[in-house]
Amino acid sequence: MSENNNKGKNSRNRNRRGGMHGPGGMMRGGEKARDFKGTMGKLIKHLSVYKISIITVLVFAVASSAFSIVGPKILGKATTELFEGIMAKIAGTGNIDFDYIGRIILTLIGLYLISAAFRYIQGWIMSGVSMKVSYGFRKNISEKINRMPLKYFDSTNHGEVLSRVTNDVDTLSQTLNQSLSQIITSVTTVIGVLIMMLSISWRMTLVALGIIPISMILIMVIVKHSQKYFKQQQDYLGNVNGHVEEMYGGHVVMKAFNGEKKSVEQFDVLNGRLYGAAWKSQFLTSIMMPLMNFVGNLGYVAVSILGGYLAVKSMIEVGDIQAFIQYVRQFTQPISQIANISNILQQTAASAERVFEFLEEDEEIPESASPVKLDKVEGSVEFRNVHFGYNPDKPVINDFSASIKPGQKVAIVGPTGAGKTTIVKLLMRFYDVNDGAILIDGHDIRDFLRNDLRSEFGMVLQDTWLYNGSVMENIRYGRLDATDEEVITAAKAAHVDSFVHTLPHGYDMILNEEATNVSQGQKQLITIARAILADPTILIFDEATSSVDTRTEVQIQKAMDNLMHNRTSFIIAHRLSTIRDADLILVMNHGDIVEQGKHLDLLEQGGFYANLYYSQFEVSQAS
Repeated sequence: MSENNNKGKNSRNRNRRGGMHGPGGMMRGGEKARDFKGTMGKLIKHLSVYKISIITVLVFAVASSAFSIVGPKILGKATTELFEGIMAKIAGTGNIDFDYIGRIILTLIGLYLISAAFRYIQGWIMSGVSMKVSYGFRKNISEKINRMPLKYFDSTNHGEVLSRVTNDVDTLSQTLNQSLSQIITSVTTVIGVLIMMLSISWRMTLVALGIIPISMILIMVIVKHSQKYFKQQQDYLGNVNGHVEEMYGGHVVMKAFNGEKKSVEQFDVLNGRLYGAAWKSQFLTSIMMPLMNFVGNLGYVAVSILGGYLAVKSMIEVGDIQAFIQYVRQFTQPISQIANISNILQQTAASAERVFEFLEEDEEIPESASPVKLDKVEGSVEFRNVHFGYNPDKPVINDFSASIKPGQKVAIVGPTGAGKTTIVKLLMRFYDVNDGAILIDGHDIRDFLRNDLRSEFGMVLQDTWLYNGSVMENIRYGRLDATDEEVITAAKAAHVDSFVHTLPHGYDMILNEEATNVSQGQKQLITIARAILADPTILIFDEATSSVDTRTEVQIQKAMDNLMHNRTSFIIAHRLSTIRDADLILVMNHGDIVEQGKHLDLLEQGGFYANLYYSQFEVSQAS
């Protein structure tokens, strides 16, 4: 159940990392950038390519807000005319000037249409810019991944890398597409509305502004109490998700030990806690808008009473009261948006910082300026006094030397941690040696282009990798330009053809994401067929038969023998019975070759290899 527990913990961690969502989404917590100023400077420099588009967006955002802002004051003129016309008609001194009101309405329609058009154009341009930026970042990250040394991925969680491609780039895209223009619109609206309110009446403006501190105090009080419940909700949600994931992941084990009752009881406890925290947080959130509306309505009452008094005193017109109330309504929303700008910018900077950090990571050592190009690789391999450590202060390989002739079958054996897989990583130049050299056909592998070097290798690993595609496509991955006939020939050589016809749709059957619709042994045979199709000069088998049964192992062994014919082959194996016919066995311990030779010769020596072999034989006999 340890694996399931880990999954549960990961699930809980993911939920906690999701942040806290406060009332109305306004108080959303987010990661902060370590160097906000420097990161925003890099982001602005990165966006300078689109500066004309961005400036255009800003101009259109300001214009759209400006046209929208002047609307209420113009509408106020129509209200005033209507009021005065009615009063004049009652007094018998005049009539309502409908032509004047009509011209105002037409003017308003024109203004709002222009404002909407500007807003549409601004959104259209900004969507294009944000999508281009997202595309560019993802393209740069994808290309960067292919230039990164393997040691980066060995020391970095894969989820972290994926998060930068998805979550961080999405955050940047969303900020550019929505928040940037929203910031400009909100600031413009607040400034513009404040100016228009002051132009109508400074007294009414003071009354309207007096509402804001009351609203802020209410928000702070509610947030103070609700935020702890939102945090509890996220924690308890993580616990519930973790428990469900554990129970589904270990469903068979849970049923085998009659753990259903205990599981349900534990779920009820966790679900009860979640219910309590969620109810309180949602209740506090739900009362915020009614309270804000209540305070807002009190403000409208105060403004209306003061406006009526000023209108009676002929200090303002009746239409100004209507316009002012509209401005008050327009004023509150952008205030809330501006209050959230700091948080939005911090999240944006944090995401941008993570993306830039990845793009600035050290890449693989540059290729040789004058690379070796061989018409045909024979397959001789020499390890010459190789020293290596993932950390230079802690060597894994000490003065490793060995010479392998073309076509030889070489087995590398030894206990866990002896350095067997490390040798393979050095051979394919996933890592470079600290000292010494590895030579292929007499040439240092560092003098080859990496693509040329790795194209000479074929690998079959213990952990099979199959992607979501047909059996045919998975085999063709070894050589993408192979014909169907060539794929089937390789499948026959790897004993894949014998079981493919028993599968639904045969070679066209789609392997699911985890390839659970074929057995482990069948997956291994498919990867061997892929290696056969690639037709490499040098082969590497890393524990290729360790996770299958004996009968399947015999099939895989036959397929491997077909593949290894006339090819230099390296076999890393724990089951020593599978490498008895190797031309050369390299016995490793603590990074050194302690013995080398053929199977029978090493047994006669009665040394380290003999002890390993007979200990396995005794275990198999005992079992």
